[in-house]
Amino acid sequence: MDAQVTAIDTRARTAGRGLHVALWIVQGLLALAFGMAGVMKVSLPIAELAEKLPLAADLPRLVRFIGVSELAGAIGLILPALLRIRPRLTALAGVGLVTVMLLGSIFHATRGEWSPIAINAVLGGLAAFVAWGRFRGAPIAARA
Repeated sequence: MDAQVTAIDTRARTAGRGLHVALWIVQGLLALAFGMAGVMKVSLPIAELAEKLPLAADLPRLVRFIGVSELAGAIGLILPALLRIRPRLTALAGVGLVTVMLLGSIFHATRGEWSPIAINAVLGGLAAFVAWGRFRGAPIAARA
């Protein structure tokens, strides 16, 4: 019986380790994607940004706000978990980015812009995976 318990325990730890690694990979990719998008939206002049994002000419303050939100989300996906200082903030960053993607999808739908919604859905789904994973699946313990 001890051998069975040990085998089950080993499989559970291996599955947990796999989930933990998958979450770190997704967190890194999302941080890179949102970080690059955020830096672009925050740092480029509006005229130059409007060439890439027509929305910037119509709503420059909204685009800057979205950029700041994306940067905050990118930082939140990595730093709290990496430093193990309030690592629950990583899950909350995932929730925040899901919200940004959901609102972005609604906004694009109201403007009849259907192609960006697929990107919003993929990024939002990955952010939801991180939120679930860091809340429930493979949470990171805070530094003692």
